[in-house]
Amino acid sequence: MDPKAASAFVWADSVEGRVCLRANAMLRFVWLKHFLRVMSRLGNGLLWYCVLGAIPLVAGRAGLAMTTHIGLTALVGVGIYKLCKRFLLRERPFVTHQSIACVGTPLDRGSFPSGHTIHAACFTTMLAAYEPASLAVFLPVALSIAISRIALGHHYPSDVAAGGIIGVGLAMSSLQLAGL
Repeated sequence: MDPKAASAFVWADSVEGRVCLRANAMLRFVWLKHFLRVMSRLGNGLLWYCVLGAIPLVAGRAGLAMTTHIGLTALVGVGIYKLCKRFLLRERPFVTHQSIACVGTPLDRGSFPSGHTIHAACFTTMLAAYEPASLAVFLPVALSIAISRIALGHHYPSDVAAGGIIGVGLAMSSLQLAGL
């Protein structure tokens, strides 16, 4: 990793570590801890796979085109996420700050950016473009997934913010390319 990027992460880790610690402390509320664990697990892909599988069943042939478009865009998101994680290795908050408890098992080592948030933002944006009423359901879900990543000790706020920006940007670019 570039030394300037590494230096920026060290500085950001110290500043954002306090936010992560406060968010992590909210897990003392058992109901909140369980809710955020469920949201994080849904963000692993389960929710998005189920939604993509249901769309063609509900919308027929038009739904199949929509699912294909969203699915291909999501694959591009996976590529972006993996490239970032490979070249911008940032340790997760629970690794850098011993006082932050890790709840659950991270899917990989790197923290930047949040892949869960990339996909939550991308799917939510694309679903809303196709079906605006879906925003009322999926925006709170996407925000809950993003918050869960910080509270569970897996990501810093800037990881989540970057994931949101990448996800929305990817979705908007894909929608524009498709003429939507």
